[in-house]
Amino acid sequence: MKNIVIIGAGKGIGLKATEILSQAENIFAFSRSITPELDDLNSTNLEFDSLLSDYSIFDSLPETIDALVYCPGSINLKPFHRISEDEFLQDYKQNVLRAIKTIQYLLPRLKKSGNGNIVLFSSVAVQIGMTFHSVVSSSKGAIEGLTRSLAAELAPNIRVNCIAPSLTITSLSEKLTATEEKIENAAQRHPLKRIGKTEDIAEMVAFLVSDKSSWITGQILHIDGGMSSIK
Repeated sequence: MKNIVIIGAGKGIGLKATEILSQAENIFAFSRSITPELDDLNSTNLEFDSLLSDYSIFDSLPETIDALVYCPGSINLKPFHRISEDEFLQDYKQNVLRAIKTIQYLLPRLKKSGNGNIVLFSSVAVQIGMTFHSVVSSSKGAIEGLTRSLAAELAPNIRVNCIAPSLTITSLSEKLTATEEKIENAAQRHPLKRIGKTEDIAEMVAFLVSDKSSWITGQILHIDGGMSSIK
């Protein structure tokens, strides 16, 4: 069994990935709070806030970690002229700097695997220009650059890939999916005429942390219903 660390496992894509992977792997699920849904899974659950926590919590993990999945994210949609510097910094801190710190802290354990891998998350908004997405696209664009750089630096012993979803039904996107009308309008903007489900993304996570993807690294995988590439 592989030892897999999932940060942001309490909700949405992180929770679904934990559900899928815990059926066959040894999962260490970190979240701001241990939700009943998470508590029902066959995983080791630990409370962790990537913005506040002492990273020494990772010291209790096994000496060898085979995969790290970093799920925390944010959706701060505003007109550019109304966004403060602090909002840009807070978003960058959560999406980029805390991911960097987590990777740095767990890197010795990932190296011991000899075949480790890291999965990060971006957004379709980096690939295509979208109104009110300047905060999201700038921080997630940094994640895509980090993905490629780390994939080069850590090869051949650690693979690094990034998933860039389009709109997916989670608590994070609830304002955008609050009504059937909003869901349908969003669906019609996608070539496949629906928006994402958590399992669409979580299944890609499961693939990337498995040996089936052993020749894939440095990739930005657009799981987005065709939004980023076709009209």
